[in-house]
Amino acid sequence: MPTPTIRTMVVREADEVALVRHAVRDWAVHLGFGLVDQTKMVTAASELARNMVIYGGGGTVYFDSPECDGRSGLRLTFDDHGPGIADIERAMKDGYTSGNGLGLGLGGAKRLSNEFEIFSKPGEGTRISITRWKR
Repeated sequence: MPTPTIRTMVVREADEVALVRHAVRDWAVHLGFGLVDQTKMVTAASELARNMVIYGGGGTVYFDSPECDGRSGLRLTFDDHGPGIADIERAMKDGYTSGNGLGLGLGGAKRLSNEFEIFSKPGEGTRISITRWKR
């Protein structure tokens, strides 16, 4: 399979979340991830892209394939310039939502990835990075 050419995706509309899911699946397949790991990354990416559109007004998804200690991975970074998250600890708790969702997006994305980093500052936006390592 050829190397995916998408390294960044600008996501502004809800219907573009499906494009993110397809791109993540393509990258995961290219990197040799099994079906379970593909599904975990696609699910986490879908939640984070959706949140980025709804709460951050859209943003950019960055794709990377890091290598560390002989392992290869898939890293996705979601970057928006929305209002930011005032209380990250509270936002990470299952059931908390500032909108109409179920409140499982951030915590769920963290559980579906091997590494999860979040940075947010009110008035400056949010950056979330998730990584899954190939077994």
